[in-house]
Amino acid sequence: MEKTKKTKTITILMADDDPDDRMLTKEALVENKLANDLHFVVDGEDLMDYLYHRGKYNSENAPLPGLILLDLNMPKKDGREALAEIKKDPKLRRIPVIVLTTSKAEEDVIRTYDLGISSFITKPVTFDDLVEVTKAIGTYWFGIVVLPNDTNS
Repeated sequence: MEKTKKTKTITILMADDDPDDRMLTKEALVENKLANDLHFVVDGEDLMDYLYHRGKYNSENAPLPGLILLDLNMPKKDGREALAEIKKDPKLRRIPVIVLTTSKAEEDVIRTYDLGISSFITKPVTFDDLVEVTKAIGTYWFGIVVLPNDTNS
């Protein structure tokens, strides 16, 4: 008899300026039947506005994420700057951040781990590979690890 695991429903916030990458990631999550609340922001400034409920964001339309997927190369404030800001804030620093980027630069890998990321993943080239990556993310982050119930405490 196969044991089925129930995965947790966690809000995912994806910060990426590329609309195709956002759409493909959403489709890959759907393909993996991950029933997560998925929100998008388009740059580092938008990310920080979302997290701090500034401008168009409030507690109603911008729930605190349980996981952030972060692109590094974005306009206005890039992912590195936003990451440093997130990890300096006691109210935000416990949110796991997965860097999902086209960068393969060793400098980016080292710097982002030094800033406190949870994982560094180079964006897959094909949709099938993206489906596999999101499946692994879902299995690990929503089925295996224990996350704080309230990252604000």
